Amino acid sequence: MIIGTEWLIDASGCSPETLRDTRALRGMFDCIISDLNLQVVGEQMWHSFPPPGGVTGLALLTESHLACHTYPEFQTATINLYCCRERSEWPWAERLTALLGAQAITVDVRHRIALDEQTIEKDPSAKTEQVSTSGIGGGR
Repeated sequence: MIIGTEWLIDASGCSPETLRDTRALRGMFDCIISDLNLQVVGEQMWHSFPPPGGVTGLALLTESHLACHTYPEFQTATINLYCCRERSEWPWAERLTALLGAQAITVDVRHRIALDEQTIEKDPSAKTEQVSTSGIGGGR
């Protein structure tokens, strides 16, 4: 069962000035949030690093989160969107070209899947790691 979808986006060849511009990056978030009908919880968080540094942004969503990190010195932005409910496709390449001046964009879409014991037993190749939490913080 799919319990969420995660988009990992790398945009390169971006305008270094735009990657330092918190207002432009907020505009990008606003566009993504509006177009995908996402619901922001509280206020977005933004941090600008000293030159030549970029910007980090985070929006907590009822659906999960939207984050970006920019690297003007490498003309690169990385964006992560995780949603716990289905979303229509968003035209990442077209929009990031317009919003950031990106020349190359890669989008990796990953579906998060809930595995139950029966699924794990039926598919021994399923790569899951069982970790026991007993004793954590127990102070023996």
